[in-house]
Amino acid sequence: MKSAGLNPVISLEQLTGCLLVKFHGIQIAASAHVLILNEANYPPVYYVPREDIEEKYFARTDHTSYCPYKGDANYFTLQVPGHEAANAVWTYEHPKVSVAPIRDYVAFYPDQVEFKVIVPED
Repeated sequence: MKSAGLNPVISLEQLTGCLLVKFHGIQIAASAHVLILNEANYPPVYYVPREDIEEKYFARTDHTSYCPYKGDANYFTLQVPGHEAANAVWTYEHPKVSVAPIRDYVAFYPDQVEFKVIVPED
């Protein structure tokens, strides 16, 4: 699905299957409702519903950033026993209208976590 609005550089699509996200071997998220955000020439980004994350491993930080296409981002640090990754997760709590579906979703820096997509068998 293409996002609404006048934003030709971003598109959103639903992931087929289930995404597992691990941080240092600990599963921190699992979801069959993942959105894939494609933006210009950047690699695709998985957005996971916040209801499908293990919140005990996420600590909100004061870090923020701004994207002219998506809006203001807030960040979380990942924390599991013996490991921490500062600002490794972000969310757009009030995204621009053109990417409104990513509200209440989080995304992960791919160099900080492991992703595994489980595709259903036909």
